[in-house]
Amino acid sequence: MESQKPMAPKPAATAAAKIKKEEKISNIRGIKNAFIVILCCCAAAVCIFLFGMGYGGNFEGGTTDGHPLNLAGTVYKGGFIVPILMTLLLTVIVLSIERWIALSSATGKGNTTKFVADIKADLAANNIDAAMKRCKDQKGSVASVVYNTLVRYKEMDANTTLSKEQKLTTLRNEVEEATALEMPALSQNLPIVATLTTLGTLVGLLGTVMGMIKSFQALASSGSPDSTELSTGISEALVNTAFGIATGAFAVISYNFFTNKIDNLSYAIDEIGFSIVATFAATHK
Repeated sequence: MESQKPMAPKPAATAAAKIKKEEKISNIRGIKNAFIVILCCCAAAVCIFLFGMGYGGNFEGGTTDGHPLNLAGTVYKGGFIVPILMTLLLTVIVLSIERWIALSSATGKGNTTKFVADIKADLAANNIDAAMKRCKDQKGSVASVVYNTLVRYKEMDANTTLSKEQKLTTLRNEVEEATALEMPALSQNLPIVATLTTLGTLVGLLGTVMGMIKSFQALASSGSPDSTELSTGISEALVNTAFGIATGAFAVISYNFFTNKIDNLSYAIDEIGFSIVATFAATHK
């Protein structure tokens, strides 16, 4: 019986299958679990409410049953809704600071507009190595996307198997993949800030309604109205209104500000990605 000859390995179906894509990881760092932030803010809010605003020196007679002597005591009279609103407000503040740090690192070291212009100039001069070095110096999301695309650019430049259309498709796919990697990291935690925009106002409105109910109960009591109950109800209504408006307003400003910064980065990525593909199409047959 004749011995069987070892079978030769099958060639790859396409040359594109031989191109190994390196694992890419977003350089943007941020708080991954916002639930921990909410818990920490809740603990801080409760401590401030009980031990700061509820301090006996803030009230007549040294107890929380007395009339408030200052603003801290007045806020304490807002009731149990106050620490909830404080939790929401602190969460917005902490997540806004976190997004500021994350988006500052995503912007990179230099001006993004100048960086895009310099990269386009390097592409026009067909100086890919200089553009890649510029990306390493700039850092940030835009530079990361451009660098990954330029790496693929050089691979396609050296490839003699794929057609021009296949190379252009590969470059476009690289831009899309690199962008898709960066975008979730840029907008991380912003949906929570957007939710607090409405939630803060609604919780403040709930506290306002509860305070007004107490006020009307004091007015409806038999005989002369209880001035203490009446003032407590009004304080609760006004304090919760103020906290709710402050939380909602700060959340709206924060969300719109960071969304605008993300849009600017997205426009820069789209512009320079188009320039890279257009340059390759113009300089290759």
